[in-house]
Amino acid sequence: MNKHGHLADFLQARRSQLRPQDVGLQTYGERRRVPGLRREELAMLAGISAPYYTRLEQGQSRNASREVLDAVASALRLDESERAHLHTLARAPRRSRAAGRPPVERVTPATSALLAAIEGTPAVVIGRRSDVLAWNRPGHGLFAGHLDPDSPDDPGRRPNMARLVFLDAHTRDLYSDWPAKARAVVGNLRLTAGRFPDDPLLAGLIGELAMRSPEFATMWADHRIQACDVADYEMRHPLVGTLAVTQQTLQSPQGSGPSLVVATAAPGSPSATALTLLVHTTAPQESTQPRHGAETRTT
Repeated sequence: MNKHGHLADFLQARRSQLRPQDVGLQTYGERRRVPGLRREELAMLAGISAPYYTRLEQGQSRNASREVLDAVASALRLDESERAHLHTLARAPRRSRAAGRPPVERVTPATSALLAAIEGTPAVVIGRRSDVLAWNRPGHGLFAGHLDPDSPDDPGRRPNMARLVFLDAHTRDLYSDWPAKARAVVGNLRLTAGRFPDDPLLAGLIGELAMRSPEFATMWADHRIQACDVADYEMRHPLVGTLAVTQQTLQSPQGSGPSLVVATAAPGSPSATALTLLVHTTAPQESTQPRHGAETRTT
């Protein structure tokens, strides 16, 4: 993030990704020092003055109206998720003091009961920084069967889905179209960073991934936004083979709390059969040995 903040980063990145010909502007063959639209061109497209847009992009104007922000969003060709993200960044309060360490995220009894109720469907509870707070047996088996199933119970050992996608070989191999999954993770992290700009743990996660994964650093610099409500993925699972699943993310209001991610397959499809096999494979095995002290009777 530059000295002007997340809003400046976002506006500069998205402006640089638009070429004059994309928005119907004539350049008459002139050479440009930097790619993308100039500030004056974007301001003209948005119907605002160039000095005002410059102040907005430099973080010097924090009271832009909804109409102005919508005009800038239209000029930048933002979709609905990106438009909402722009409004979130523009409304973010200025930091008044150093942010304290956020409280440890926990799973409520109601969420634990929900996980138990859908034991036949792979499900994972994800915190706002993509930490795995809990999973049921099929969820563990589908997404991270190579990890300790009890690791989410210890905040110090919790798996993090963003780290797994970018830094874990098993998870990379799990997705046939890994780049699509990776872009979804980055796009969702962008949304979260916009909602919680002062979260030091989130900033630390993003910094770690940018340092350890060149692919993450490239995708993060792109400033693409992606709400991961529903997404289809082909997975190459080591136990049940290739299957196509729909991952649905059920978020808490305002996106402030944990999310429930469930994986389903089309009814009657080979993928549904594979998921059923996974559920049976991960189910607790009943002992075939007689209980201690039980008497064997014959007739």
